[in-house]
Amino acid sequence: MEKKSFTKMTDEELLVEKKKLKKSKIIHATMIGFLAGILIFGIIAWSLSPEKKLGFIIPMLFPIFFIYQLVKNSKKNKDFEDFLKGHDLKK
Repeated sequence: MEKKSFTKMTDEELLVEKKKLKKSKIIHATMIGFLAGILIFGIIAWSLSPEKKLGFIIPMLFPIFFIYQLVKNSKKNKDFEDFLKGHDLKK
């Protein structure tokens, strides 16, 4: 979302941002699911390996970091969602 305050946006701009938010939520959910799948696969592969080395666990920290970033970003969009609930938009 742009730096422009959503309290100063017109209804058309709010509708555009609402559509962007909906697409963003779908993409974020898909990415979180994909990264969680990678993480689960890595944990299972690590637990089944005969030599449980630390070098195998370190790459699994990347999906955890990206999941955290996606969740943190979705919390920022919560303010905009709350603002939209208070407005009566046509779509």
